[in-house]
Amino acid sequence: MKPELLYDKLYSWVLTVGPRVIAALALLVLGIWAIRLFKKMLKRRMQRRQLDKSFQPFLISLIVTILQVLLLLGAMQVMGIQLTIFTALIGAFGVAAGLALSGTLQNFTSGILILLLKPFRVGDNIIAQGHDGIVSSIQLFYTVMITRDNRTVIIPNSKLSNEVIINVSKIGKRRLDVEMKFSYAFDFEKIKSIIEHTLQASPLVENDPKPKIGMLGLDPDGFKVVINGWVDAFEFEDRKYDVQQKLVSDLKAAGIKLPGMV
Repeated sequence: MKPELLYDKLYSWVLTVGPRVIAALALLVLGIWAIRLFKKMLKRRMQRRQLDKSFQPFLISLIVTILQVLLLLGAMQVMGIQLTIFTALIGAFGVAAGLALSGTLQNFTSGILILLLKPFRVGDNIIAQGHDGIVSSIQLFYTVMITRDNRTVIIPNSKLSNEVIINVSKIGKRRLDVEMKFSYAFDFEKIKSIIEHTLQASPLVENDPKPKIGMLGLDPDGFKVVINGWVDAFEFEDRKYDVQQKLVSDLKAAGIKLPGMV
């Protein structure tokens, strides 16, 4: 083909297709900007209406994803790409993707179930998949937890909807169990009285329900005492340390020796 003819065809193609490509790119740029603006506005509107914090990121992600897909299809239409050509390809790809992404789709469905059934919400303290932490966010396909040692744990939603979850903060209180051992040389009633006074004087232990103190077991070298008290679920670890320290301190001050004390 002569260079002149090639140049003419290329020039004709640019004149024919060029404006559509530019229009499609402009549509993409404006569309992306508009979607970002809409996302911020939607987030503010949800916060103003005090929509469930667990539902907000999920709904925003879903709406933004749908808008992005529609924008891409619109840009393809502007460029003159016949979408009917892609119908068969999308159908074939959908079957293959459905098989490959079955786990992902399951996570998506599980995310919807979590938001509807609400076994836990953002801010709850849960134990799942061997991790204990605060739920930071519930996304389309996974849930983010922050552990007590500040690790970020990402768990697929299917694992949370199909397996056991312990929500330790849903009720607001958590029972603190402390076991202590004493020699038979010390009177149980005296020990119980000291412990009761310590728990009643402590602002860390709830008075409703009342703490329970009982003899757990008898060993050849002494008896075991169990203490059950209710504390704030979100401060369980900190209150456990403080209560145990206070119990040892008060018992020692009353002349009660614990195993190993001289």
